[in-house]
Amino acid sequence: QVQLVESGGGLVQAGGTLALSCAARGNFFRINNMAWYRQAPGKQRELVARIYEGNITTYADYVKGRFTLSRDNAKNTMSMQMNSLLPEDTAVYYCNAYAQRTVPATYSMYWGQGTQVTVSS
Repeated sequence: QVQLVESGGGLVQAGGTLALSCAARGNFFRINNMAWYRQAPGKQRELVARIYEGNITTYADYVKGRFTLSRDNAKNTMSMQMNSLLPEDTAVYYCNAYAQRTVPATYSMYWGQGTQVTVSS
């Protein structure tokens, strides 16, 4: 099982910067990919960015050029630098991982508890 622990959320003014981090802990063989999702009140959870083992990244259109995803495979951590934040970025951000357990050797999706990001205008 994989436990995902998020950190870095907070309150910033529009145009400000935050950096989110997610640390994966537990008994697993590998993490194929990790991602950040976000969910605002009354809205569906949406994919913000995803990073794969080969460090290939994908970004939602609304964060391209503002957010940057990185991954440290040795430490099993993922970080997302968020620049030029907008009030529309306000949401709970969830870490997501698609990981393979050692026993049994199966892949499963895992979620963190979420960290609040609030951007004031």
